[in-house]
Amino acid sequence: TVTVTVTVTGRLYWERCIELLRQLDDMDECIASAVEQPTGSLRIAASSLYATTDLPDVLAAYRAHEPRVSFDLTVFDNMSDVAASEFDVCFSAERRLRDSSLVCRPLAQTRDVIVASPDYLARRPAPSTPGELDSHDVLVASDAPSRYWEFRDAHGTQRVVVRPILNIQSPHVVKRAVQAGLGIARLSRSFVQNELASGSLRALLGDVTLCGDERTVWLLYLGQPHMAVALRSFVDFVVERYRRKSLESKARSDVRVG
Repeated sequence: TVTVTVTVTGRLYWERCIELLRQLDDMDECIASAVEQPTGSLRIAASSLYATTDLPDVLAAYRAHEPRVSFDLTVFDNMSDVAASEFDVCFSAERRLRDSSLVCRPLAQTRDVIVASPDYLARRPAPSTPGELDSHDVLVASDAPSRYWEFRDAHGTQRVVVRPILNIQSPHVVKRAVQAGLGIARLSRSFVQNELASGSLRALLGDVTLCGDERTVWLLYLGQPHMAVALRSFVDFVVERYRRKSLESKARSDVRVG
């Protein structure tokens, strides 16, 4: 076995190199600030739900405007897996935020839907009422309520106790397990919209309202007196992009109603 250790001189050289790289980044930022031109790298953290839905389109659209900015992306399944010091900006889709120390900008909302695969429904008839879920195999992602689900209809609210056969942190694994026919799951509609459109997953219990089904897509970042040009530019771009999408969606809805 060969053991290699860094000498004192080597460590000093490495530390000076790191410092020089920081100085170069600062110089780039100063030049960018002088001409108000975003440059450099943004550290982005994103929930796996958001990273596999909206994020690629957001990054592609921003790069088309600001090609000098690059990205360092971290994907997480649980917000507790990342610390605020590890990112410049974070995207999270949650029912409620746990950290109020960050600037929190709401971007959009999505809702949960209960789904199963055609293969599973061929073996087990789809539940016609929430109470029938008790006799089905239920899969739960850690970001979904795991003890009970509540439903509301014209007769009131019904609480259904959930006894999952699979409880796992990753919603990606849950979705794949549902597609394989393992059981029924509660997932974000935006996360399964392609599968619902293709028919590889089917929505269940559409005639009752699933309570607590809203998730908010949040843009999070540390509040600071002087934001870096690239960060300020990116935050403004994302907020404006979602504002336009909301207005366009409302306009389409108004046209349909009209």
